[in-house]
Amino acid sequence: MYPTILRHPGPTPIPKKVELAMAQSMISHRSEEFVKLYRETMERVKPIFGTKQEILLLPSGGTAALEAAVVNSVSPGEEIVVITVGAFGDYFVSICEKYGLKVHKLEKNWGEACTENELIEFLKPLSNIKAVFVTHNETSTGIINPIKQLARVVQEHSDALFIVDSVSGIGGVSARMDEWGIDILVTGSQKAMMLPPGLALLAVSEKAWKVIEANRSTAYYLNLLSYRDWAEKGMTPNTPAVSLIMGLSAVCDLIEEEGGIAKTTERHEVMKNMVRSAMKALSIDLLTSDEFASPTITAIRTPEGLDLATYLAHLKKKYQLDFAGGLGHLQGKIFRFGHMGYCFPSDILQAISLMEAGLQDFAYSFEPGAGVKAAQDVYLSSLRKRTPVF
Repeated sequence: MYPTILRHPGPTPIPKKVELAMAQSMISHRSEEFVKLYRETMERVKPIFGTKQEILLLPSGGTAALEAAVVNSVSPGEEIVVITVGAFGDYFVSICEKYGLKVHKLEKNWGEACTENELIEFLKPLSNIKAVFVTHNETSTGIINPIKQLARVVQEHSDALFIVDSVSGIGGVSARMDEWGIDILVTGSQKAMMLPPGLALLAVSEKAWKVIEANRSTAYYLNLLSYRDWAEKGMTPNTPAVSLIMGLSAVCDLIEEEGGIAKTTERHEVMKNMVRSAMKALSIDLLTSDEFASPTITAIRTPEGLDLATYLAHLKKKYQLDFAGGLGHLQGKIFRFGHMGYCFPSDILQAISLMEAGLQDFAYSFEPGAGVKAAQDVYLSSLRKRTPVF
């Protein structure tokens, strides 16, 4: 049986080095060994977030960390803005509404990003906004919001906190929390961070800590003040995902071996361009514009004349190539090509080649090899920029 070629938006493939790290003997989460592991690993994660703030770990999925950001920073009845450009922006809306917040929803068509001018106009009639929530990298549509510009708008046009869901961004997309002025930045383990599900990471600015301290949240398990207090001891308040933290240390090794997070995000940009160029060469439409295209996932419209569900099932059964379908009203209209985390240009060439094989099986009209060649040209061009040609 051949292994599945997982090209999903998460969970994503796990590097062998990370698997081996997680297979180490268990240690106590209150031991000196754990304190050393925790402190060293959290220090190494800081550059990935672009922050000098402490990284907090929650033994949970990313959604719990998003909920923690909400329940710790705002109180029932307060007004907030949620920028939603897809399914996961709508998650933020649901969480905020569940906690009794007054939500002003800046909603864009799926496949579009929010621009700074749109946010400026949206904030103008509003006052006393406590927080602005936004998804950095929207996996349901394959767009990336211009977080640097949106952060500047929030700072210049309000006193609100700027809270960012980068669950599918961190590790594959540039994030400069301190420089850009992000107040709470959240990610999860199972996407570009190359780990299994079960670990959430977040960082909090000094401005946000002051708000959280004054807020006096009633949360228990998700109380960020408790996580901060225990982080000072090199621990977590409850039993953490010890094996995943061992794996996270190995993830840091891999990123550092690649040359640092800047090189890792550069690789993701190359893979994004490879996929997009290949689809254009195959005359297959993309959902998003090049300007706001995600470096970690590409949303691809259903090729003309194909039954998408049948095509995707065929790719998985015959070629072991597994893509994700669309969500919500995009179900059946797009599929999603994940290229995040433990994924390299050679993997992209393999996936596009198998896509073409599947298209031929369905008698789709195209020039065989056109997608592979277009992707290969992008890859070779990126190599020429980095290494001398002899």
